[in-house]
Amino acid sequence: MRLKVIEPLRELFKDEVRNLGKNLNINKNLLLRHPFPGPGLAIRIPGIVDKKKISILQEADHIFIQYLKEEKLYNKIWQAFVVLLPVKSVGVMGDERTYNYTVSLRAITSVDGMTADFYMFTQNQLKEISSRIVNNVKGINRVLYDFTSKPPGTIEWE
Repeated sequence: MRLKVIEPLRELFKDEVRNLGKNLNINKNLLLRHPFPGPGLAIRIPGIVDKKKISILQEADHIFIQYLKEEKLYNKIWQAFVVLLPVKSVGVMGDERTYNYTVSLRAITSVDGMTADFYMFTQNQLKEISSRIVNNVKGINRVLYDFTSKPPGTIEWE
């Protein structure tokens, strides 16, 4: 196939692309989907990346995003994701001690991604998300929540 890549939208910001998509009647499920990092999912795994870590991250992220959709929060949040940290800690699962990974949840509100503020979950929402992840994802025993705005932080961690 002889194809040529044409990128007429590359100079637009995400909010401008969404406005254009709205004018073109693009399906809302596609149009309002949270941004995905250009470098890929591995950018959310600081340190050494392997298949096991990718699998753990995918499972935790799926649980987080599904929760947001179930609770009708997905479209109130501009971007949400899980970061698998290169940190393990001691935990207890049942009657056994564990030594598993820690994840951090990130959920932000924004208009254009140039500035952002963290989404303020309720304590019960954070408890539920944490419980679902820890109880369903083998390899995770601790969940943190990132309360950093942009600036000083960025949306992604890397």
